[in-house]
Amino acid sequence: MFHALANVSRRNIVRMLSKKPYRITELAPKFDMSLAAVSKHVQALERAGIVDREVNGREHICRLNADALSEAHEWLDAYQGFWSERLDALQDVLKQHRPKRGGKMSPDSD
Repeated sequence: MFHALANVSRRNIVRMLSKKPYRITELAPKFDMSLAAVSKHVQALERAGIVDREVNGREHICRLNADALSEAHEWLDAYQGFWSERLDALQDVLKQHRPKRGGKMSPDSD
């Protein structure tokens, strides 16, 4: 899933599909690439379970699978405490080495 979302065009497709379903032919003009290239990006999102595609004759309608993104959010949320602690510790270190007004940094800082 994260590999599929690493591409900016795919993230933009997901952003668009979060508002409403789109046909592939509606998506393609929004990007500076061919219809086939947009379709390949949608296929990558499908393989990751992020997008569902419904085929009606020649029309391919794409919908966001919010459940898949919910799973990713839950996984990332498990690391929120870890990153909050690490960022708080970094903030403490930076405060200790912040120069005083008009002064120089502490002698042990580089």
